Amino acid sequence: MTYSRLLIGQIVFAGHSCLSINNGYASSRMELRHFRYFVGVAEEENVSRAALKLHVSQPALSRQIRDLEDELGFLLLERSAKSVRLTEAGRTFLIEARAVLQRAEDAVKAARAIATGGSGELHVGYAPSLTARILPQTLRAFQAELPNVRVRLHDLSTEEMLAGLREGKLQLAFVARPITSTLRGLRFEELVRDAIRLAVAPKHPLARQRTVTLAEAAREPMIAFSRKDYPEAHEMLDRTFALIKTKFRIVEEHDSVSSLIAAVESGAGVAVATQTLTCTAGPRLKLVPISPAPSPLIVGAVWVKDGLTATAERFLKCARNAASKTE
Repeated sequence: MTYSRLLIGQIVFAGHSCLSINNGYASSRMELRHFRYFVGVAEEENVSRAALKLHVSQPALSRQIRDLEDELGFLLLERSAKSVRLTEAGRTFLIEARAVLQRAEDAVKAARAIATGGSGELHVGYAPSLTARILPQTLRAFQAELPNVRVRLHDLSTEEMLAGLREGKLQLAFVARPITSTLRGLRFEELVRDAIRLAVAPKHPLARQRTVTLAEAAREPMIAFSRKDYPEAHEMLDRTFALIKTKFRIVEEHDSVSSLIAAVESGAGVAVATQTLTCTAGPRLKLVPISPAPSPLIVGAVWVKDGLTATAERFLKCARNAASKTE
């Protein structure tokens, strides 16, 4: 295994300092292989036997140990014709060198597990009202494949999700297709298309109709999501009513689906929403088809253009499968 150069400065493992290298060694040649060679010689107490075990020539091994001592500025081994013994400093260094190697192995194992999707955490942003049809199935399938990965779901606004992706706090997010100008450095993939409906309180006069026209909807006080946090929701509103001359009037803006549902249920107004809202609102709201039917809302996954981690890629694959079953 080839290891990268040991970082200069204090390396802290398991809550205590395993090794301190003075920052004056800015051009340090010390590498993890020096630790491995030293531990091999110290355990065998013989350079020849250690060389055989380490699959390196005896002269090369002796030179590496000398280089390590020169780098440190003190002897680690007392040498005789047939054997070597640890100095007092060498005994202390052996304990710490073993700890360094163990932590390096642990780091490689942990990183490999993440890279191959074996364990760890996956942070996913989502909008509950848009993902109710696909997220439960996605989670079930993913957990069946990778039971050791903990998925942490973050209920955030679109603005917060896009920021979370750019800042590395999220690995994947599920949103309505964002405005193109907000996708800088990000990639979007369509998963599902959701029909547009008019959400009204069950006792609202429009709840009794089989369909509602755009003109009828536009005359009602409109409840909407916050423009700042959900700009794509306002783009959807504009697009929906673009075919008629009647201007709709927004009377309230909300920053969560739960508060929007409560406002519509109370009779404060109506809301243009997707059919999937029924999964969240249940009988609290009635979703009436709009005539003529507006273009559906496109919902999908978004991630940084640099690419997905192996774990996030597996999660996205599960989401694609779940989306295909809703069609």
